[in-house]
Amino acid sequence: MKTMHVAVIGVGYMGEKHAKVYSNFEDVNLVGVCDASKERRDKVATEFNTKAYKDYHELIGKVDGVSIATPTKFHYPIARDFLMNGVNVLVEKVVTSDEIEVSKLIEKAENNKLVLQVGHVERYNPAVVKLYEIVSNPRFIECHRVGPYPGRGTETNVVMEVMIHDLDIILNLVNSPIKSVDAFGVKVLSKTSDIVNARIYFSSGCVANITTSRVSEKVLRKIRVFQPTSYISLDYVNQTIDILEKGENNTVKKASVPIEKKEPLKEEIRDFLDCIKNNRAPKVSGTDGLKSLQLANLICKKIETSA
Repeated sequence: MKTMHVAVIGVGYMGEKHAKVYSNFEDVNLVGVCDASKERRDKVATEFNTKAYKDYHELIGKVDGVSIATPTKFHYPIARDFLMNGVNVLVEKVVTSDEIEVSKLIEKAENNKLVLQVGHVERYNPAVVKLYEIVSNPRFIECHRVGPYPGRGTETNVVMEVMIHDLDIILNLVNSPIKSVDAFGVKVLSKTSDIVNARIYFSSGCVANITTSRVSEKVLRKIRVFQPTSYISLDYVNQTIDILEKGENNTVKKASVPIEKKEPLKEEIRDFLDCIKNNRAPKVSGTDGLKSLQLANLICKKIETSA
């Protein structure tokens, strides 16, 4: 099997995780890591026995694919340069902060027959994969993703930093046009919204109520889906699903769905590598990233008008 040559651009918290996963795949050569910080790039390069680069342009011509895990404002120019030079791209969410830029990246990838994958890693959670198999007619969705103040990434509001995971999942779960959105946010510890509630109304009649917070003492990451004859509860952290279903004579049946636990980031990168090898579309495409960004931007605008 041909060896795949890859690199990671930006080796902060998430980028280092990408480098670790790549280094553990057979038939994958982690050519190098790139970061503006000499300390970070040297540390990660040493840890995973690869080369450190200051300028990502030096990796063009040496790799088949890259993971981009820099701050969002750098995503577009870096992804553009690699796509223009025949390199497949896995870019962390949010794909970019500008919808027009995302459209341009999608066009470049399509024109050059390259993979553009967006790092909505929760889509590779095995419980979420199973959820898509179970849900058929969602009427109401309730989602909570809350946790303690992280101390990093707070220059970005909680919609773009955290809620966007659930927006991506719900958009693909409901698969219906959006009729309207209500949203409200509060700045608590940072200069951007730290807790946000959004209510999304779909043309299908489904309603999604999402609460996201980074100022909670405890971690809670759950999504609950209500259908005409069943209630499905998914725990993202524990990768579990419980179902309540209507039985005969108005009885209620409860069951836990067996799920083989896996590391979502490893499955995401596995998908990326397989897409490159087999010239196929990823589970989370550039178009998926654009749809999530459009909804996130709409929610942010609603928050601004409600302030």
